[in-house]
Amino acid sequence: MDIFRTRNGSVLGFRAAADVAAVLGIPYAAPPFGANRFREPLPAAAWTGVRDCTEFGPVAPQSAQLPGAPVWSPGDEDILTVNVWTPSVPPPVTPSVPPEGRRLPVLVWIHGGAHTFGSSAQPDFDGTELARAGLVVVTLNHRIGFEGFGHVPGAAPDNRGLLDQVAALRWVRENITVFGGDPDNVTVAGQSSGAASVACLMVMDRARGLFHRAIAHSAASPCYTLDIAAATTREVAAAAGCPATAEGLASATPQALVRASDQVVDAYRRNPASGSRHYDPSLYAPVLDGDVLPTDPLTGMAAGATRGVDLLVCHTTEEYWLLDAVGSCAKITTDEQLALFAEDFGLPDGLVAGYREAMPDAPVLDVYLAVFGDLLFGEYTHRLAELHAEAGGRAFLSRFDRRRTGPHGVVRAWHCADIPFAFGNLDSEHLAFLIGGAPTSADRELARRMMRAWVDFATTGNPGWPAVDRFTTRAALWSTDDAGVAAPPTDVRSVADLRALWAKAGFPVLRP
Repeated sequence: MDIFRTRNGSVLGFRAAADVAAVLGIPYAAPPFGANRFREPLPAAAWTGVRDCTEFGPVAPQSAQLPGAPVWSPGDEDILTVNVWTPSVPPPVTPSVPPEGRRLPVLVWIHGGAHTFGSSAQPDFDGTELARAGLVVVTLNHRIGFEGFGHVPGAAPDNRGLLDQVAALRWVRENITVFGGDPDNVTVAGQSSGAASVACLMVMDRARGLFHRAIAHSAASPCYTLDIAAATTREVAAAAGCPATAEGLASATPQALVRASDQVVDAYRRNPASGSRHYDPSLYAPVLDGDVLPTDPLTGMAAGATRGVDLLVCHTTEEYWLLDAVGSCAKITTDEQLALFAEDFGLPDGLVAGYREAMPDAPVLDVYLAVFGDLLFGEYTHRLAELHAEAGGRAFLSRFDRRRTGPHGVVRAWHCADIPFAFGNLDSEHLAFLIGGAPTSADRELARRMMRAWVDFATTGNPGWPAVDRFTTRAALWSTDDAGVAAPPTDVRSVADLRALWAKAGFPVLRP
């Protein structure tokens, strides 16, 4: 057991491995309920004695039940917590005060989940292997769903989930030296909606100076205007049976708003005529409120607001096949449905036809999944890197293209599949669906290379391949030699041709 003395009090951790100490569920802010509900995060209360931090803290209100992760229980309130993994000397020495000069780079991880579900306790995000590789790893829970991103009329701030992330980064700045971390060398990282949060943090004044590098895997493109966010609030309030006012929403329990949000999502799923939200309803996203989030990330990057932060981005080559496999998105199987999809999202003329030409033998469903994946993740990822570079920042691009045949068929290079490799977590039974069975020696070598790139980037700002410049978008390709399956429908050699089809498409994608 290890004891560390944070500013709020001492915390007791445990040995995640002989050379790694883990401390879980440390409060970084006060519970955001009761009088604190819908407010900016407030400081956590101090404690006396030693706080037992050997288990993850409660997850934020949600209805999701994710493999290997805890579920939310109504009444769980102390949800704003961080977890720390740090390289440590073997017992019995307690590294409460690490030796001077041994400050390590810090990686702060923000989980994904459509800003609606997920937590830091997912088995993908265990920081043991990255700590062994030379980082102090911090993961965090923040408000999600309506509690974190729902618009509340009146004085309540928008983007409370982003404000929670800022509070966690402040906690890191104030406490991470206790765990051997360097507060002047912090990398913030995330995947999917977590990566979208990273991109938003890069353009937020409140987050300036709290981190020095950024990693964004499969960043989700949507931001919402205040009008869209307010319309969503009216729909959720109607489903919850309360007025769409600050008082009315506060009278509804978190459980009631989770249930109401699920009802609104289900209505969109069942109605093909409901517009862009029918295909994969995401009610919540960062809100362009002009205050907490002054601008969308692409606009801010183009203006040079982020040039002082090194950026590493990645996307998978078959993002949306996962959403189809888990039943999260609508099935589009006819040309008529595909044409309506393009119309609902306002896609440029000729874009779908261009994908069809690049995928001449693919069924309509695969064409749809390829377009949808690039719409929400692939093209947005490229634009983040290119605009950042054009404005004078340093950006690095990579693509994850590892596939294999598993016990239940082909496991694609789909959404989320890259994260167990980047964290070095390949052996959890809960991740077998993403990985496709027991990892091979080639899988372990790929994980080693991806982890090394993260560690090198967090340490020096260079992951090991050339940066994007104004003339060339060069990308590292993460793959293995033993995939044993055919190339994906959108072979990486055709990326430039497919990207040309997006030239007239506007971003960020504003839905509905």
